[in-house]
Amino acid sequence: MCGIVGYVGGQQAAPLLVEGLARLEHRGYDSAGVAVVGSRMRVVKRAGRVGQLADALPKRLAGRTGIGHTRWATHGPASDRNAHPHTDAAGTVAVVHNGILDNAAALRRRLEADGVELASDTDTEVIAHLVGRSTAETLEGKVVEALAVVEGTYGLAVVHADFPDRVVVARHGSPLLVGVGEKEMFVASDLAALVRHTTTVAHLDDGELATVTSSGFTTFRADLSRTDTAAHQVDVDPSAYEHGATGAHPRMYTEMLEQPASVERTLRGRLDERFGTAHLGGLGMDPRELRAVQRVKILGCGSAYYAGQMGAQLIEELARVPADAEAASEFRYRDAVIDPDTLYVAVSQSGETVDTLLAVEEIRRKGGRVVGLVNVVGSAIARACDGGIYLHAGPETAVASTKAVTTMFVGFALLALQLGRVRDLSVADGKRLVAGLLRLPGQIEQVLAGGDRLTGVAKTLAAAESMFFVGRVRGYPVAREGAQKLKEISYRHAEAYQMSELKHGPLALISPAVPTVALLPDDELADRNLAALHEIAARGGPLVVVTHEGVDLGELAAERIDVPRNEKELDPLLLTIPLQLLAYHAAVTLGHDVDRPRNLAKSVTVE
Repeated sequence: MCGIVGYVGGQQAAPLLVEGLARLEHRGYDSAGVAVVGSRMRVVKRAGRVGQLADALPKRLAGRTGIGHTRWATHGPASDRNAHPHTDAAGTVAVVHNGILDNAAALRRRLEADGVELASDTDTEVIAHLVGRSTAETLEGKVVEALAVVEGTYGLAVVHADFPDRVVVARHGSPLLVGVGEKEMFVASDLAALVRHTTTVAHLDDGELATVTSSGFTTFRADLSRTDTAAHQVDVDPSAYEHGATGAHPRMYTEMLEQPASVERTLRGRLDERFGTAHLGGLGMDPRELRAVQRVKILGCGSAYYAGQMGAQLIEELARVPADAEAASEFRYRDAVIDPDTLYVAVSQSGETVDTLLAVEEIRRKGGRVVGLVNVVGSAIARACDGGIYLHAGPETAVASTKAVTTMFVGFALLALQLGRVRDLSVADGKRLVAGLLRLPGQIEQVLAGGDRLTGVAKTLAAAESMFFVGRVRGYPVAREGAQKLKEISYRHAEAYQMSELKHGPLALISPAVPTVALLPDDELADRNLAALHEIAARGGPLVVVTHEGVDLGELAAERIDVPRNEKELDPLLLTIPLQLLAYHAAVTLGHDVDRPRNLAKSVTVE
């Protein structure tokens, strides 16, 4: 969940490191630091923002090799001493590390028994001491020797005063990539850190290390045998990473407004209007293989999990194949039975979510077929899967996901349509859904255009300490996603419930102090849902109803938010957009940092 940057080349390292760290602020962090190798090793680190680190840097911090880090606290609180980089006792080794060492406590005890005085509470510091105490003659050998006794996950970068021409990096469960420049090289945990300087990158695989010098890089395994990892050009627009909270609006607001264009990109070239189907060549599955799928299991975390629940509903409705979604963080621990006739779908915006990646690896080990639904090209999940669907949402840097969630839904709609059309979904229904998908960008734009009208409703929600989000069948995952958004950025308690379950407990909590946001699509369940809302109103519960134009609420006392109709299977996407706007305006009302909510990070690369 932290950020790593590194540089070796002809320029002064410190300014480039600070710039790279600033571009990783969206990942979530509580402290930052740099280590620069010049005539000697110099380390500067501070709790707080990257700007505070920049202010603390000495005017002369010479050195053309260096590493930097933004930390998200795991072992020990946010403080100057716990910030990365960490050094050995002699101050000749500096290490930055993403991940968690499972045996850190045992290693700390061993080092202390040998007389080492540890300067921090972190697990990372032990790596620096292990590297510093190694008797290997090369930095590569020292790092390999240190990692031989380490258990856990890591993406790390190491510099050494005695080897000022290089950075050695290693990956096991946490992403790392090498950027290739002109007589200079970069290291990063996220493409955003280096895209301004190069889009030629090499992604390290798990268990792989690399030596990075100004003239190039070499990759190898723990036994020092060479690997053949090569750099490639990433098809990305560097200007897309230039946005941030320094503009007129927070990044989340900008990303919400980008949703119509993102959905258009997801659909581009994938719809066949003549035959009413979708073409997803990235799946690597022909019609016979698609027909052989007997079940679909979707795995994701957070908003990706809720998008997966929406996707499972679509797949069951259109393809008539049993489908369900499960939290990847739970799936990988329960020794799940892997069925060869099941298609597993891993969902992640970053493509680096560690719980989802480990679930993919478990499925692959047991012989299952897994495809990815990810946004970041070349990401770990994309490379680990048998095939997949790229979202093409564009870079998303606000912690609370918006355009990635909408494009995930569209990706699932395309998958459901293709699966349905190789089975029993008629051409007429296929054409109906294709037309509905093509209407989505304009309809999303229509909802967003009325977003400012929701500020009054959002202020009401912001004033409440707790609230419910309710929906039924197609609406329930939408309710879960809406509650998630509000919790993430407004810090108000919100709980999602199936509307059919209100009588089985939640009605006890309904009161004038507890608002309910209800999803009421104009579908076959509208009358039942309306009856449930009357039960809430009868108990004095304030209501906000997200519904379709023309739905008659009768005498129900409620704040009403209308969205345009699409096909009933696609309506959940349009119902989601107002919930994003409500969460955003509630957080702004409360004065919160919308793009960087407390305790959260964009890329969850640790358990």
